Amino acid sequence: MHDTVWFEIQGTPAVSIASSEFVTAATAQADALGMPDAQRVFVQHPIQDATDEEMRAKADVIVEQVLRALTA
Repeated sequence: MHDTVWFEIQGTPAVSIASSEFVTAATAQADALGMPDAQRVFVQHPIQDATDEEMRAKADVIVEQVLRALTA
């Protein structure tokens, strides 16, 4: 969230991508950083042990959300 907020303050569209395990933490961070509307997209948890193929499949699910978040 820190990087997303920093880029947004600089005028560069940004979106945080994290595991769905971190929805609450990302919301708290965005609020604490003063940008509750900071864009964020969550990939299905878990990701730590995912294979490359599994990560590509997870990314395919969210790619449209990321594009919408960057162009909104």
